[in-house]
Amino acid sequence: MPVVAQSTYRPPFWLPGGHLQTIVPALCRKAPLITREKERIELADGDFLDLQWHRQGREKLVILCHGLEADWQASYIQEMAATLAAAGWDVLAWSYRGCSGEMNRLPRFYHSGATGDLGEVIEHACRSHSATRIDLVGFSLGGNMILKYLGEQGEKRPSRLGRAVTYSVPCDLACSSRALDTAFNREVYMRRFIKSLAEKVRAKHALFPEQMDDTGLDRIRTFREFDDRYTAPLHGFRDAEDYWAQSSSRPFLPRIRIPALLITADNDPFLGPNCYPHREAESSDHFHLEVTHGGGHVGFATSRSQSPWMARRALQFLSTSSDSLA
Repeated sequence: MPVVAQSTYRPPFWLPGGHLQTIVPALCRKAPLITREKERIELADGDFLDLQWHRQGREKLVILCHGLEADWQASYIQEMAATLAAAGWDVLAWSYRGCSGEMNRLPRFYHSGATGDLGEVIEHACRSHSATRIDLVGFSLGGNMILKYLGEQGEKRPSRLGRAVTYSVPCDLACSSRALDTAFNREVYMRRFIKSLAEKVRAKHALFPEQMDDTGLDRIRTFREFDDRYTAPLHGFRDAEDYWAQSSSRPFLPRIRIPALLITADNDPFLGPNCYPHREAESSDHFHLEVTHGGGHVGFATSRSQSPWMARRALQFLSTSSDSLA
């Protein structure tokens, strides 16, 4: 029954509530860029992905997956990269299609369930790196992608995959979309997400005017509106509901066959009740769930005298040799 009974995370007393615990770390977290070796890989469909490496010839490699509208430079990615590199891992941080600073070639974007791209990155890492073990760490959308990929692969997964740690995962995308569709969340979070996504739609419209209509784009306020109009048709889904249903990782959790940890805060403003998969963890030998008291969304702030908790917790889980919770 892999449910962590007592998390070690404690939010700072001076940072109360899920919103502050989300916003303040996003604004204040700083980390040096250590993944500086760039590589571009060509994909089977004619597109490309940009990777950033920190290679020292280690026997362990970790692949880091960022969240929505972020990239390899995200502070939480580099914070994790620095901690794991210091502890003996080589690091590969990749940016999703259209997130590396250069627009991708095809009309399609990335999305929460785009496990094919993650699979190509893992396959490339297996071919190009001599590591005997490859671990995965993902945040929010990137965590959903990892958990869905592991469930899809099941026993067929690449043999070198070791462990996975994910944070703040919207494992039920419909539930998460509803949680973000409140007046406060639309104003504080969705405004930023939609603005960034809209800029990419306009860039795509300039490249593919027949396939990408930007009429009325400024009126979009929610993920339902955006996913109905763009994400779903561009990626072969009927509508937003179909996209969410097929791309959510929660249905795939029972089929995960490597030790995988999902860490999520009980006050995450991006998540609703169906994003806390207690039932799946209780019945699994491999999928672990840790619900922290506080932490926000990809926040998990600590006092300045402490090392970053997210990275410490990942290191602890990845360093455990057995299938235990340590």
